[in-house]
Amino acid sequence: MQRKRYLTPLTWPAISFAAMILLGTLALCLPVCQGEGTGLSVVDAAFLSTSAVCVTGLSPVDISRALSPVGQGVLLVLIQVGGLGVMTYTSLIFLLWRKQVPFTSREAVSQALLGGDFNMGQFLLQVVCIVLGVELLAALVLFWHDPEFFSPFSALFHAVSAFCNAGFALAPDNMMAFREDGLVCTVICLCIVLGGIGFGVLRECLGILSRGRLAPVTRLSRLSRLVINTSLFLIVAGALLIFVVEWRRAGNEDLVGDGLHLFLVSLFHSVSARTAGFNMVDMAHWSHASLLVLMVLMFIGGGPGSCAGGIKIVTFRLLVGYVAAQVRGDRQIVFHKRGVPPENLTRALTLFLLYTLSIFFSVFLLTITENGILHRLEGQSMAFIRLLFEVVSAQGTVGLSVNLTPELTSEGKCVLIFNMFAGRVGLLSLLLALRSLRPKKAYAYAESQLPVG
Repeated sequence: MQRKRYLTPLTWPAISFAAMILLGTLALCLPVCQGEGTGLSVVDAAFLSTSAVCVTGLSPVDISRALSPVGQGVLLVLIQVGGLGVMTYTSLIFLLWRKQVPFTSREAVSQALLGGDFNMGQFLLQVVCIVLGVELLAALVLFWHDPEFFSPFSALFHAVSAFCNAGFALAPDNMMAFREDGLVCTVICLCIVLGGIGFGVLRECLGILSRGRLAPVTRLSRLSRLVINTSLFLIVAGALLIFVVEWRRAGNEDLVGDGLHLFLVSLFHSVSARTAGFNMVDMAHWSHASLLVLMVLMFIGGGPGSCAGGIKIVTFRLLVGYVAAQVRGDRQIVFHKRGVPPENLTRALTLFLLYTLSIFFSVFLLTITENGILHRLEGQSMAFIRLLFEVVSAQGTVGLSVNLTPELTSEGKCVLIFNMFAGRVGLLSLLLALRSLRPKKAYAYAESQLPVG
């Protein structure tokens, strides 16, 4: 009888992330990691660890007060490890030891970063050099610009948090104090965009800028062009929609800005909502229409093989292309004069359905846990839009919050913990991992047509 293998290329990402979250939780529970005069419960420690490893940014506590410098250092390590992926670091360690990289690790990195075969040793070194180079350069600029707030550690923390799309900040009001600082906004936005387009795209850009010396690439691939064009479209479209809505809304000039300042704030949040979670204004001040725009951006997310969550840009383009093809009566979805295989469309539709169902059931659970139904309490009531926004933010590993996370019950926090984990590992990856543990059927049933529509 054949023994079932639990450590496979499909289960390795979920296991590695879960193990790192557990280690982070144990570390944050240590007294040395907690701020003076504060206590961190096990649920809050697990929430912070999950949020850091899954590069989300949601937090039930003020990390500038609840965590000591040691605890903030632990959080920084968790963000960096989660940003590149635990399997990437595992493979790199084996490479540095000049040992053969396990097949499970090689396949996990291949599927998570590029989706195909590649020279992993060369690729991993390029990825690490790109990530550390961008983070160090951003940290130096922040430190040079404002050494009072951006001390060496603070500058590095915010640079890593921005590039890894985590959204953690060492200030109680996140980045609201810098809403009129153009340089800080620009640096944070550039780090977010670079960390959210995917390592494969960054590698190709590095090859083009170096004329093939640093990477064997001289032109952008079809995938890279698709990711870059769609990212720019979503950023600009999201910023314009938010700007128009808030510009037409009366009485909010002092809360979110007006004129050119309002557009810059809208642009920053359009960039942040797709991948990171930094905010320049209190999210509770946005109108419901703007929150819906932000939720759409969070649901889509960033590029494949990046630090971002969501259904990803390619999935979004496939769904839009599928609808357009159906309207035109075309048989194929065509991008840049190339047809899309049916398997890609099947995965995109499955992923969209999984994310939609997960959000629906998570919001349903929160309406039970946060409105007093679970414990039969009267007088508790949470606005539906706030619950929905928090779930979409957790599912997309974004980290934007309408100030709801600190108010959640322990059960509600556990719901968001699952959403952050599933959003980082990927719901489709979790489904494939669970399916790989089941024996395959050696038969198929006869098919029959059903009326649809």
